[in-house]
Amino acid sequence: MKKTLEEHAARFDDVAAEYDENETAEYNKCVALVIEHAAPDSDDTVLDLGCGTGAIALGLAEDAGRVVGRDISEGMLAQARQKAAERGLENVEFGEGRFRDPNFPEGVDAGSAEPLQADARDARVDIVTSNFAMHHLSDAEKRDAIATIAALGPRKIVLGDVMFFGAPDPEDPFFSPEVDDPATVGLLADAFTDAGYALTAVEMVHEQVGVLVAERV
Repeated sequence: MKKTLEEHAARFDDVAAEYDENETAEYNKCVALVIEHAAPDSDDTVLDLGCGTGAIALGLAEDAGRVVGRDISEGMLAQARQKAAERGLENVEFGEGRFRDPNFPEGVDAGSAEPLQADARDARVDIVTSNFAMHHLSDAEKRDAIATIAALGPRKIVLGDVMFFGAPDPEDPFFSPEVDDPATVGLLADAFTDAGYALTAVEMVHEQVGVLVAERV
């Protein structure tokens, strides 16, 4: 990670109110694909990591039983909560959390050896989603994040992000090198495989943007 968590959180706090106004066509395409591939059932719990202003979480709420959004930016979370309230959604909740410590169930440290003190239904995750967030992590941190997500036991992980299908074009970078650290599709595929998942869909939105669907083997 090229910036600290606090620096990333502050950066997104600053743009939270205008974030939705600056979405790109590639971002919106990824949102649609992540929602399409997640396809939760009415009794599923979805954990959306790096939820931002709630594009994925709110898009899945109508079909899922429960949606939990996690982000490091309180400004982004505030926007997501406001949109959920405006839409009258009662099965969506938002709170602080990160890839390597999702804070799920709430208040439980992902690295703790203590047993879960939560109802089994509340502790279950069926599907994990994320869109345009994991690329802030280094390659090693991405592997740790995917391993942490896999340890939650979801049957499916849907990742939309900045990722390299080929060599990045320095004349047309889709990311900000000073804050972003995208991985190749191959590295992400290997990380999912090592965590016990197989890629069941690969969607290229742009040479530097795509959606991966991984399902538990």
